[in-house]
Amino acid sequence: MSKLIGVEIGGTKQQIAVGTADGTILDVRQVKLGEKTNAADILAWIRENICRIMNECEVGGIGVGFGGPLESCSGRVLCSLQVPGWKDFRLKDWFEEHFNVRSVIVNDTVLGGIGELILGNGAGSSRFFYTNIGTGIGGGLYIDRRYYDGSGYGACYLGNTWVPDWRGAVMGECSVPGAGTRLELICSGKSIEERLNIPGYVPAGSVLAKKGGRITCQDLAEGAGRNDRFCREELERTASTFSIGLANVLAIAAPDRIAIGGGVAKMGEPLFSRIRKYTDEYSFVADRGHYEIVESSLMDHAVLAGGLLVAGRPQLAGWKGEKE
Repeated sequence: MSKLIGVEIGGTKQQIAVGTADGTILDVRQVKLGEKTNAADILAWIRENICRIMNECEVGGIGVGFGGPLESCSGRVLCSLQVPGWKDFRLKDWFEEHFNVRSVIVNDTVLGGIGELILGNGAGSSRFFYTNIGTGIGGGLYIDRRYYDGSGYGACYLGNTWVPDWRGAVMGECSVPGAGTRLELICSGKSIEERLNIPGYVPAGSVLAKKGGRITCQDLAEGAGRNDRFCREELERTASTFSIGLANVLAIAAPDRIAIGGGVAKMGEPLFSRIRKYTDEYSFVADRGHYEIVESSLMDHAVLAGGLLVAGRPQLAGWKGEKE
């Protein structure tokens, strides 16, 4: 029996899984290519590894999650906000020309949401919203267990919604009243860690200042767990901002369940307890008490599992076709 391949093309981490049509992952290959990675580097790694896989077994389809906006019908990348070289790249054509098998190209967060909807904490939800907090922040909305694709270029890009920008005030800089920015530029893992590693941003009395080396999101969570004042305040600010985005999703689409994945979500309860608190505070009265916020159960494997599912059943990536 032929195998299927799931691919995750991210801003930091690249992954390939071999598995079956029910989303079962049999083998995973992954790499972090570094900060200076471009599209050509990623494509070279993908080509090398998929060629090796195809020498070992028959492959019947490929499902790809790409970290950026796409034209859904053609699999054409509009751009990447993290990695250069992807603008107007025809990714579906590239996969099918190089590997000669049907390839389905979907936004990575949307694909992770498909995996979570069918195999994880989306079970039983009729209005499901999935988001990830990683190098970037994405979003996917699933109504009656089908992905909503908007006008054909994706929808519910949570990280690109507008939120208040408090960074200047916290860093002691001149802050413009009412200034705003994209949620992703405050709450993504990349943005959090960039902020934490600005000289002077972390006060001398914080446990983070004594750490030495690069400060990570996990360090922030651990510091908050040790009751470090700065870590608690930074986590409160970040969770509050992220919750503004979730409250807006609730007001517009009223999902009954919100699942959060991505590397930053691995902070666990220190992050989730704050997100739940602020989302409840900011949510509209009609939504309050009618939703739940959960961690992704698939986490690092959500996109890969989703890739295997759509490789076997492309209808899962859009409105038309069979139900799961």
